[in-house]
Amino acid sequence: MNDSSPDVSRSDEVAADDTTPELSAEQDRPAADEGTSPAEQASGARGPVDDAADDGADADADSARDAGPAQDAGSVQGGDRTEDGEEAPESAEERMRRLEEEGDIAADYLEELLDIGDLDGDIDIDVDGDRASVEISGADQLARLNRPKGELLGALQELARLAVQTRTGNRSRLMLDIGGFRAEHKDGLEKLAAEAVADARAEGHPVPLRPMNPFERKVIHDVAKREGLRSESDGDGKDRHVVIYPAS
Repeated sequence: MNDSSPDVSRSDEVAADDTTPELSAEQDRPAADEGTSPAEQASGARGPVDDAADDGADADADSARDAGPAQDAGSVQGGDRTEDGEEAPESAEERMRRLEEEGDIAADYLEELLDIGDLDGDIDIDVDGDRASVEISGADQLARLNRPKGELLGALQELARLAVQTRTGNRSRLMLDIGGFRAEHKDGLEKLAAEAVADARAEGHPVPLRPMNPFERKVIHDVAKREGLRSESDGDGKDRHVVIYPAS
């Protein structure tokens, strides 16, 4: 059930592919602060967050510059420091515990939101590469509200990240999905990218695509790179889009 995927402005970005076995949503999770609503938990968070439409992809280069340098899988978030005052490398066990904790906190937060809205849905927790992954499954009403553009998914993901940041004090790159939307959307984007790649090769000139959010742009960049072509993001704000260039 768990799907994997802020976008970068060039085609040499790398996506994390490794996954770990799914964790049960029924396992013990740290309880949310008593007497504190989800909105109150999230509102206390400070610091940069990704684009609200970034539904789980690696950061877009421009978003990353605005938000500050992203931490990689081998870095520590608030961990021990070496004698030189630098943060010590994070072990695989520490990294897994940190990501599992992020998933647990987000699951608690989202479950409370579902209860408040009297909405059905099951929470599935996983770890995908260097980020926690949470999916709301069996939530037909949420799935309908989320389509066709995934705007609800983006908003809930940001709220879940803020809830995690409030509890841990660290910026989260948690990935959220609702009813498999991410995988379905990715398939359509890959087909669109393949058509643009074919046009760039046949016509011999750059092919601009429609404005997209960071997740969508990353999918396009990945396809262009896989096909051996160069791609770049262009434009600002809601007009930001990918341009695929023919081979030189």
